[in-house]
Amino acid sequence: MESISLQYPAWYLILCFALGALYALVLYYRRRSAGGEREFGESRPLRPWILAGLRFLGVSLLAILLLSPLLKTVQTEVRKPLVLLAQDASQSIARQWEDADDSLAYTAALDSLSAALEERYELEAYSFGEEVRPGLPDTFADKATDIAAVLHTFSERYAHRNPGAVLLLTDGIYNRGSNPLYATGDLKAPFFTVGLGDTVPPRDLLIKAVFYNRIAYLGDRFKVQVDVAARHLAGRQSELRLMRDGQVLQRRPVQIGRDDFFRTIELELPADRAGVQAYRLILSPLEGELSTENNRRDFFVEVLDAREKILLLAAAPHPDIAAFRQILSNAKNYELTVAFYDDLHVKPEDFDLVLFHQLPAKGKSIAHLLTALDKARRSRIFVLGAQSDVPAFNQSQQLLSISGGSSADWNEVQALPNPSFAAFTVDEALRKELPNFPPLAAPFGQYEAKPDARVLLQQKIGSVKTEYPLWLMGEEGDHRTAILAGEGFWRWKLFDYLQFQNFDLVSELFLKTVQYAALKDDKRRFRVSLQKQLFSENEPILFDARLYNENYEAVNEPEAALVITDANGHRYEYVFDKTDRAYRLNAGILPVGTYTYEASVEQEGQRLSYSGRFSVEPLQLELYDLTARHGILRLLAGRSGGAFFRPDELAQIPAHLDSLTTLKPVLHHSTRTREAIHLKWIFFLLLALFSLEWFLRRFWGSY
Repeated sequence: MESISLQYPAWYLILCFALGALYALVLYYRRRSAGGEREFGESRPLRPWILAGLRFLGVSLLAILLLSPLLKTVQTEVRKPLVLLAQDASQSIARQWEDADDSLAYTAALDSLSAALEERYELEAYSFGEEVRPGLPDTFADKATDIAAVLHTFSERYAHRNPGAVLLLTDGIYNRGSNPLYATGDLKAPFFTVGLGDTVPPRDLLIKAVFYNRIAYLGDRFKVQVDVAARHLAGRQSELRLMRDGQVLQRRPVQIGRDDFFRTIELELPADRAGVQAYRLILSPLEGELSTENNRRDFFVEVLDAREKILLLAAAPHPDIAAFRQILSNAKNYELTVAFYDDLHVKPEDFDLVLFHQLPAKGKSIAHLLTALDKARRSRIFVLGAQSDVPAFNQSQQLLSISGGSSADWNEVQALPNPSFAAFTVDEALRKELPNFPPLAAPFGQYEAKPDARVLLQQKIGSVKTEYPLWLMGEEGDHRTAILAGEGFWRWKLFDYLQFQNFDLVSELFLKTVQYAALKDDKRRFRVSLQKQLFSENEPILFDARLYNENYEAVNEPEAALVITDANGHRYEYVFDKTDRAYRLNAGILPVGTYTYEASVEQEGQRLSYSGRFSVEPLQLELYDLTARHGILRLLAGRSGGAFFRPDELAQIPAHLDSLTTLKPVLHHSTRTREAIHLKWIFFLLLALFSLEWFLRRFWGSY
């Protein structure tokens, strides 16, 4: 529907028509000539009226256009109500079917349901498991289930569209993410849940859980706790075997005393080999079990041949110290000692790394400590604070100089990631979130970093982005130094937990800095690094590599190759991608097992190589919880005003949805406004009026 509105009062139209009439009257009203002869048109009185009418219409229309009339177009669209459908595609769903025919029958019923809903509603279908994907699943093979993830997706994408109903088809088993009952977010639609799977515990023997430390140290002993469960197998006996490299290390009998059986078995193992060690737990299968896949469990332990010793030396107690202590204590490859300057009973040179917290301070010189550290070639980290003696700090290291301020002046600064930082990989989520973290208190003054210092974070003072370094690191002779030019790290830690319910981001940032500082100097000109040594079977294997010339300048002109070899001798060959003066390779997802790798590059006729190893552990979450949780689905449906259905009731869902008052067509009105002068037909109308007038005047001889 279209309508015209004016930006001026409507009576202005009378003036427009009056202007058109006056113009036509002046042009075509003529008296008799002085000689008494008739003027043009008197012998044919209609001709002047025709010409005057054309001129009147043309001039009036032009005058009206000067009033800038607006043309409003209102469009009404009838949109079908929105229905969201999510199908669980995890392995636990596939186990409910005894054979392929059952799977095909369910898939056919699901397709029929989808087709019936698409006829009536606007249907958005998704599958979920390890991740959320658009469309219905082709297979049910995901190795993990995160129900909360698909609900978060619906809330983020569709809450503003007010969906009429949400269909959730799952067994209610989730082994990733939060409880789905608390993950609905802003969705106000009723949930209609379909309970798949069997709520009756099956006859089964399984290794329910294995608890162990992922990192052990060479020469130590570590414990492994194995939870064994059984259902409806009372009076039977099995055996638990612990194996490594095909050899049985330990055996334990398992006597099942009742139908609902649970037992915790504790094993103790020696860390007698360095590197990633692959272990396998096996329960002897029993007749009548639903599945024997969950009788086996693999786990990997990384055995380190050394533990880095770290001294945290502080001027005085401070909340930052507790934050650093917790992060380092949870990192099993570091041995932490905390001491205060006035009560120092250890030698700093006996440690691999010393963290100076607000030292040097007024009256607390560390010059003698630094001399000892320099002789022992020990690395150090400085954290500045209100007690720091800034001039003495400038003399303690060569990476950063702060001048022009006083010890009493401090700025509140926020962190900005430096995009050119390349000393180590910074997680993208951390780069995104750091500018939102609370400010740190940094000394006021002019900051000047050494040219070859590696600046990780820069300062943002108020709304001003500066190039002043906040967090930086680099090499000074035979040791490495890192500097955090501000106090308040404990606030970052609390903020990280408030936002994400964990400390992963700030812990990663600090631990990578510690790892960089504590790392022994590596003079090899070709180096390859992995983010970790132990991957899950659904994780891609990412390699980073750097090549240096004779002057130890990073280059990447030559092609670099990588060969990965599994335990059976099968080789996977790759070529690195080139980045900014470095190399990167995504080797993709590899099967479970232990692998060795060798990277090589030819530089100036010399072959440089780097080798290492890593392991891929199985993701077995879907094997150990086979009992459907329909109670969660009933509660989710009940509290949202929906309903719970069994798998054989899929065909009833469309009729049930038709009866809902929330599932009605939605009318969407949109208004488009544009100036009438932009209409092409008005231009051609004016052209036609004035052209016709000109033609008739010439044809009738008025000129």
